[in-house]
Amino acid sequence: MKRIAVLAVLAAFAAAAAGCGELEQTALYKDGKYRGKLDTRPWDNVPLAYGPQAWQKGDPTSWEKQIKARSDGQNEHRRIGH
Repeated sequence: MKRIAVLAVLAAFAAAAAGCGELEQTALYKDGKYRGKLDTRPWDNVPLAYGPQAWQKGDPTSWEKQIKARSDGQNEHRRIGH
């Protein structure tokens, strides 16, 4: 019984100590401006090397058409014809 109590106390201590190692995750700001990685627009990326080349790089209209076709393919009612 004493062994179980000691193991329970050690497990509780280990669980409490595990949270102490978490680092703060904040964005880096200098001079009031964000200095992190710049985001690009999704249609400025190159389409995947495999599968259909559904959009042209830099063309937001073709990218939006590809996203709509992809979501229609995941819609069960449209996919099976209801």
